[in-house]
Amino acid sequence: MKTGVKEQRSQQVRDEGNKEKHEITCRGKSNNITGNNDSKRGRTVKPAIIVVDMLLDNLGLERKGKGEEEKIIKPVAAFLKECRQLSVPVIFACDSFLKDDFIFQGRMKPHAIRGTDGTKPLPDLEPQPSDIILEKRRFSAFFKTDLDQTLRTMHVDTVAVGGINTHFCVLATAFDAVCHDFTTIILEDLSAAYKREIHQSFIDTYRYSAIYPILRVMKSKEFLSEYRDLRDLGIGD
Repeated sequence: MKTGVKEQRSQQVRDEGNKEKHEITCRGKSNNITGNNDSKRGRTVKPAIIVVDMLLDNLGLERKGKGEEEKIIKPVAAFLKECRQLSVPVIFACDSFLKDDFIFQGRMKPHAIRGTDGTKPLPDLEPQPSDIILEKRRFSAFFKTDLDQTLRTMHVDTVAVGGINTHFCVLATAFDAVCHDFTTIILEDLSAAYKREIHQSFIDTYRYSAIYPILRVMKSKEFLSEYRDLRDLGIGD
């Protein structure tokens, strides 16, 4: 019996070691924001930014600055400025519901009603004429919108998603981006939920998921740094 127990423990140690090696190998495969070695394939990387539901009705004009969602407003605004300077397309995916929308039959209260100012992006984010405003009726920015066609028209192959809430519309949009065959990045420092622990739980869950590195979690500075490096190599478009 003792020998059997030792063998089981030894096998368990070997299995854990192999699992750790596999995770390290998986992480090492990704050397740029696309999650692929595109420099060897001769591909040009073309990213776009999707900002989800950072609207007047969701965040308002009068804020205390203490909420988790409110904390990302200034960082998002600064990030978008840098992206525009790099000619990276910016898309605001905005809730735009009908007054009697099916979605309000649950606990969610009516908000962001189509035709009202509540559906507009926050002025703090300084939307520019070059930005795209995309109205959406459900959680995902892809659901029954022309986002897929818009991205392909711009020859985009990689999307970076941020905004609110991490566990709802940001995640739904990220998953749908993968389902539409876009390499996808969740910007962890530019996404938020109403509770920090909810945000962190979902970020940690998908940091190295089964579809890594097609779906990646990155910080905004890491994204910008890697994209600039790709541009310097003539790979980033």
